[in-house]
Amino acid sequence: MSTIRPPANVLASATEAAPRKKRPITDMSLYVVLTLMLLAAWRFSRMGYFRSGDEVGYWVGVVGGVMMLLLLAYPLRKYFKFTQRWGKVKWWFVVHMILGIAGPFLILLHSTFHLGSVNAAVALFSMLIVAGSGIVGRFLYLRIHRGLHGERNNLAELQRRVGLAQGEIRSSFRFAPNVAERLMAFESYAGAGGDGWGSTLRRVVWLPVRQRIEAEACARELNERLRLIGKEREWTRGQLRRRRAQARHSTQVYLRSVVRVAQLTAYERLFALWHLLHAPFVYLLLLTACFHVFAVHAY
Repeated sequence: MSTIRPPANVLASATEAAPRKKRPITDMSLYVVLTLMLLAAWRFSRMGYFRSGDEVGYWVGVVGGVMMLLLLAYPLRKYFKFTQRWGKVKWWFVVHMILGIAGPFLILLHSTFHLGSVNAAVALFSMLIVAGSGIVGRFLYLRIHRGLHGERNNLAELQRRVGLAQGEIRSSFRFAPNVAERLMAFESYAGAGGDGWGSTLRRVVWLPVRQRIEAEACARELNERLRLIGKEREWTRGQLRRRRAQARHSTQVYLRSVVRVAQLTAYERLFALWHLLHAPFVYLLLLTACFHVFAVHAY
């Protein structure tokens, strides 16, 4: 029976620690903040400090409306050459995102969560639709760009950065061939299918679930293989624990990268559809908001 010789990049020396996980600001963090802001606005509106029709409520609505109007500066910047020299796109996007949160927040305060007249109700619901659509757009945007810098990801760059090569997988996991086969099979599965909406939804919805299933299966196989190798080489419990963590980290990085590559075109297609639907919502908001302002001052 031949001796198993795991590669150095997976089974490193006993003193090398497993890579630490980064803790980026996730989408869930943003959703929690938005939920807390919504609850705070509702609670504040119940305190009775102002009503939508008095002076304070009026100016809160004006400031919120101006913020919503300023949101148009970001898309308009793309259509006028002289504005394209006014700062970097990433800062425009950040300001656009801040206004897209602060504006609806103030409008909700202005409304005190009461619909009032028909035109006020239509304007309020139009604003909520646009705000919700903006959150969806941000989610899709960050799936096809790196951060908020507007630098578009592309398939070749992602593959080069994470080394999605079957030869590398076979080499890195030659001590656990079943894991290597699973990883390569998952890559083939992720890239299978055409460009239809069925394949798009499968990559967006089901592929992350399948990723977790494969990660758990690979972890079980790696634990068993490394247990046998550790017994043969007389590793300490700490050595075995660190090398298991390193091996699991390698599989998780690979699986995440495969999913990201497979989902890139899917999210691009969804983002194009979102862009097509978002514009009519914005026009509807402008019309209803203008009519609401006219009605308030005319009557």
